[in-house]
Amino acid sequence: MMNKKFNLIITGGKTGGHLFPGIATAEAIKNLDPDAGILFVGTDAPFEVQTLQKYGFAHQSIYSKPIKGKNILKKLFSMGIILISLVESLILIKKFRPDFVLGVGGFSSFAVILAARILGIPCAIQEQNAFPGLTNRQLTRFAGTIFTSFKETKGWAGHPKVKYVGNPVREASFDSSAVSPDHEGLRKDKITLLVTGGSQGATSINMAFMDALALMDHRDKFHIIHQTGINDESLIQQKYSELNINATVKAFFHNMPQIQKTTDLAVTRAGAGIISELCAHGLPAILIPFPHAADDHQTFNAQALEAEGAAIMIKDRDLDGNTLKTAIESLISDKTRLEQMSKKLKDLARPDAAKTIAGHILNSKDIKG
Repeated sequence: MMNKKFNLIITGGKTGGHLFPGIATAEAIKNLDPDAGILFVGTDAPFEVQTLQKYGFAHQSIYSKPIKGKNILKKLFSMGIILISLVESLILIKKFRPDFVLGVGGFSSFAVILAARILGIPCAIQEQNAFPGLTNRQLTRFAGTIFTSFKETKGWAGHPKVKYVGNPVREASFDSSAVSPDHEGLRKDKITLLVTGGSQGATSINMAFMDALALMDHRDKFHIIHQTGINDESLIQQKYSELNINATVKAFFHNMPQIQKTTDLAVTRAGAGIISELCAHGLPAILIPFPHAADDHQTFNAQALEAEGAAIMIKDRDLDGNTLKTAIESLISDKTRLEQMSKKLKDLARPDAAKTIAGHILNSKDIKG
């Protein structure tokens, strides 16, 4: 298929919402071309570095920071950072010699995509959210292709570079200790709830869920899998102990796709990554958008699913134990509604997203970026 080893740079990350679609695409590339060389370029954030190590992908960090501030000094400082990042990116690209560069969002991807464009290397960006992030909005002029996760992505309707493919979802977990139907007492006669605030955790969700449990009369009907984030792990474990509930509680689960396959209902943020996984697994959810997300993009994501009848949304400012208790009980008592939500989610899923992007990348010799 190719005369030489195909090299790909995937740039961006820091959070799971950006990083996991990149990993899913890298896995799809390896399935199609096992000899392909893949290098992730991003930040030195511990989550990013450790996650890529676990998945076995090479990683290089560059100096980059989000552009903030409107006064002249802060603008000059930001320009200086961009220049440093651009020089680093040009050197890195010259050394690695990629055939293609894919940006997956996050401020660290800007300089790498710009460097690729300067050097005439085909490049694309992948946008996970219904409202595009600032970096990707800035990169539309440099990217040859824009892969979107939502059919209607705000501001890009009719854009000639846009290809609606869905959001890449990891195929499987590398973790041999993945939660499965026989893991830690999980039984078919119980309702399995997944609670997660994303890769960083969400204190508002953690506390509201524990308050909701305390208000419920029949807590023994649940099996609970709770991803707390590193800051709340010990506190939430203590609260489960006080309620005499045997839950599976960790700061972070690397095997989330496998967990979702065994879950009946999720309580979660509304990042694009988790929404794509909910669709792929037909997992009904109560979505609680992160209120401080850039451009409030998580609310746009949640509204897109709620409009289809595939999920329900609770705004973070309205979230408390009573509100969450009512929402959970209304759903688990209506099996027909849960089944309808699951079907609608599967109808929205684009399970071949990673494979579609991978195929585009591997045939990029005919593409002028």
